[in-house]
Amino acid sequence: MRVIFIIIVGLVVVVALFGAITAIGTAMIERAHPPTGRMVEVEGGRLHVVELGSADAPAVVLLHGASGNLEDMRLALGERLAARYRVILIDRPGHGWSDRPHGASDASPARQADLIHQALRNIGVRQAIILGHSWSGALATAYALAYPEAVAGLVLLSPVTHPWPGGVALINHIAAAPVLGPLFVRTFVLPAGYFLLRPGVAAVFAPQTQPPGYAERTAVALLLRPTEFRANAQDLVGLKEFVTAQAPRYGEIKVPVAIVSGDVTDRIVWTDLHSRGSASQMPNATLDVLPGIGHMVHYAAPELIIAAVDRLAGR
Repeated sequence: MRVIFIIIVGLVVVVALFGAITAIGTAMIERAHPPTGRMVEVEGGRLHVVELGSADAPAVVLLHGASGNLEDMRLALGERLAARYRVILIDRPGHGWSDRPHGASDASPARQADLIHQALRNIGVRQAIILGHSWSGALATAYALAYPEAVAGLVLLSPVTHPWPGGVALINHIAAAPVLGPLFVRTFVLPAGYFLLRPGVAAVFAPQTQPPGYAERTAVALLLRPTEFRANAQDLVGLKEFVTAQAPRYGEIKVPVAIVSGDVTDRIVWTDLHSRGSASQMPNATLDVLPGIGHMVHYAAPELIIAAVDRLAGR
């Protein structure tokens, strides 16, 4: 019994220590990467929004993928597009500095589309080109299906749109779990994630290399905060079920759609399944598959993507 007691006490001490490290680390990360935009009211909370360019120009909304925030889209495309568009960058609900008003239910791309639509209406955007990368391929298409009158066109970059064989990493199921998840993200994620963050970024960019200072310039470390890591895990765990239900409806999307993806070197999202599948279903879609390019097409070929936006905007 004495041995068991010592083991239990030891575990409690370790968990408390990791919890303290996480709390201190979270405060340091947030101090290093404060909000850069304004908070826009939506049902039950607020979304963090950054606007670039002229308010009189055509609107383009940039939606980031999983494990990130709006700074990723700003660095790759935002400043360049702002020369001739009203660029709206949004932290998806639960990411960056945006609230997650309804908890796990806000993991649904349809629910996120609703909250983003509210934010856009509240800043006076009635119609826009919607650009979504990776996870936000499901979000952008959900937005177009729910609010067709508010969409001038879609740009889908390495999008997730269809169910795929297999699932997502076990760590996401643990983090999203009802009881174990909150304990896990408040103790072990940040200390371990500190060492895994840079290799993870490198893997997402492969076979290309990330821009100098990418992790610092895009505030990637915000992902290690407990609430954001758990929100990201919930997004990933529920995505396959969502796109399974949504995929048969893509023929309803009548607006012009530009899809840009890497070829088989994209090890994150399967181009043949998602991008080619979407292009075959959407009546007004074009598809560019870039040889030798991986998942981060908005960094590998920004001018091609800007040209796609220009086509959809009639420029």
